[in-house]
Amino acid sequence: MAAQGLGSVEHIVVLMLENRSFDHMLGFLYTESGNVSPQGHSFDGLDGTESCPGSDGKPVTVYRLTPSTPDVYFMPGADPGEGYQATNDQLFGNPAAPASGAVAPMTGFVTSYAKAIKDNLAKGWHVVPGTAESMIMGCYTPDTLPVLSAMAKGFAVCDAWFCSAPTMTMPNRAFTCAGTSQGNLDDKTKRFTVPSIFGQLTNHGIPWKIYGETASPLTKLDFDDTRHAPASNFGYFKDFQADAKAGRLPAYSFLEPAWSAAGNSQHPNYNVALGEQLLLDTYRAVRDGLAWDSTLLVITYDEHGGCYDHVAPPWGATPPDNSPGEFGFDFTRFGPRVPTVLISPLIPPGTVFRSEGPVPLDHTSILATVEHRWGLPPLTHRDAAAPDVGAALTLSAPRTDDPLEGVQAPPPPMTPRIIATQPSHLQQLHDELLALP
Repeated sequence: MAAQGLGSVEHIVVLMLENRSFDHMLGFLYTESGNVSPQGHSFDGLDGTESCPGSDGKPVTVYRLTPSTPDVYFMPGADPGEGYQATNDQLFGNPAAPASGAVAPMTGFVTSYAKAIKDNLAKGWHVVPGTAESMIMGCYTPDTLPVLSAMAKGFAVCDAWFCSAPTMTMPNRAFTCAGTSQGNLDDKTKRFTVPSIFGQLTNHGIPWKIYGETASPLTKLDFDDTRHAPASNFGYFKDFQADAKAGRLPAYSFLEPAWSAAGNSQHPNYNVALGEQLLLDTYRAVRDGLAWDSTLLVITYDEHGGCYDHVAPPWGATPPDNSPGEFGFDFTRFGPRVPTVLISPLIPPGTVFRSEGPVPLDHTSILATVEHRWGLPPLTHRDAAAPDVGAALTLSAPRTDDPLEGVQAPPPPMTPRIIATQPSHLQQLHDELLALP
């Protein structure tokens, strides 16, 4: 039986972008109203006084990234550290594993970023001229990200959604699709041998499709049951738009951005404005499509990417399986918060949604939502324990208003040629996977 609130959903669409923390993208969403939404919900955002010590020990205060901030859509200016040890350094001020149950003070972001800037320069990566360690404390204002902010205000924003592991992209994308990273905490492992949600859907006769932006999807290459799936299970973004318009979206759709350094993934320090346009195009495809009334759109980011957040990730995560964890990690600690927005005409505007129980929302909540909606067994212990998002769908009849009517993505500044010509990390991963037998 479908979980409460999910019975009216026939289509779930997920767009997962790259490497941004919650505070960095949405922390100032409701600051001007005292961090209370129009529904009267409390919102765990920024008040503008949060700080981290800099290299000189003096506090560096969080600040607003506004449309007039120089190079605003290329902030924080360099690629912050994002692996397991870098994340420990950002959260605990030390790359070593913390003591079990220790509450992260969230005070290592500036000093960690200082190291990352030097590392970027040493590798020959593009760093925005004038980039300083203090820039990691810059967080976008709603008028700077009009599309994401309008989605968050117009439907439901999740202010306690955590990435599944305190580390980088591929492990967290594996959790999103399969409920485990098989112990991996870095991007060296690109292919996973466990069943994915896509294979699970196939086994139960439920249609699914993975859409790459303009290239064959990376996710297609990650799992045995996607690599061997029929070509009809894959498409491009233009196919997604056509499917949505015609009302032929499958039960589950998973969307990827363009992975190139000149693409719209929003990975630091790529062009954030291009990602805003992708968000708007995705929303318009679903909102203007024939199946809008029965569609749930989930916008999220795979991991925090080294960007600042003030909320300590909780302990108490359920280890997914018996895979030995890299670095000795036992998978009982969630990763940092990431921006997540739930969009459906069955969600009231101004909703702040979080788990109602002791287990917080994380990427495996996507799996739990799909599994509970279509009566599928869980893939691992982690998604078996995860809450779904059905309780956000509280309206008995679909809304007819359009919170993004008239909203436009910011005009994208020209991407520096040095970025555009530099192969991105995930583009390289994609090419390596294509070369594997």
